[in-house]
Amino acid sequence: MLLTSVLLASALLHGGQKLQVTDLKVGSGDTAKNGDVLVMNYTGKLTSGKVFDSTDLHPGKEPFKFVLGLGVVVKGWDQGLVGMKVGGKRHLIIPPALGYGQRAMGADIPANSTLVFDVELKGIERLPHQTTKAGSGPAIKGGDTIQLHFILKDKGGKQIESTYEHEQPATMRVGQQGVPEVIWAAVFGMKQGEKRNCTIPAKYSFATPQNTKIPMNTDLVFNLEMVKVGQ
Repeated sequence: MLLTSVLLASALLHGGQKLQVTDLKVGSGDTAKNGDVLVMNYTGKLTSGKVFDSTDLHPGKEPFKFVLGLGVVVKGWDQGLVGMKVGGKRHLIIPPALGYGQRAMGADIPANSTLVFDVELKGIERLPHQTTKAGSGPAIKGGDTIQLHFILKDKGGKQIESTYEHEQPATMRVGQQGVPEVIWAAVFGMKQGEKRNCTIPAKYSFATPQNTKIPMNTDLVFNLEMVKVGQ
């Protein structure tokens, strides 16, 4: 790769360790910010060059999606992808303190590993929302257990599902597998006691042909209440 193809290089200091971020290609689309659902292709390597994971290893699967800034990925991603534009490509060198630290991740990633990622931002999904009641305390983060009341409606106002009918909020762990990423985007930044209304555009909807309760190809509206935030 020619040196002139490297358009930007920076180092972000964190506790004496450096996160190295190099823009290999600056995109021309929307700019990533905390709370966005990022749609990414990536390849992760050790400094030895050994690949431990890549979207290229899973042909036919969708690119990786996650909510930026929620703490559901390593800190090096949450910090290193802010400001990236859709269509852009970045090279990240993530020190152990911003990766997995002293934890070994299976046989592929030893403890205290520096992680090297080449990432491409394919798209950004955003959910418009309006806070109707302010909450208190810290905003939710990855690993928190939350209790959430919700009413799900179609764009015409017809109710599809409601936890209030069962008098029991939904309990989930922030970032847990199996929960659509748009849900985490909907609750991003919420505090205990907060209420908000959130619109999920049809193109980001989690409706499936198998789930006949949720209509396909239509906007959805969530009325959300963060009942409790805990560890």
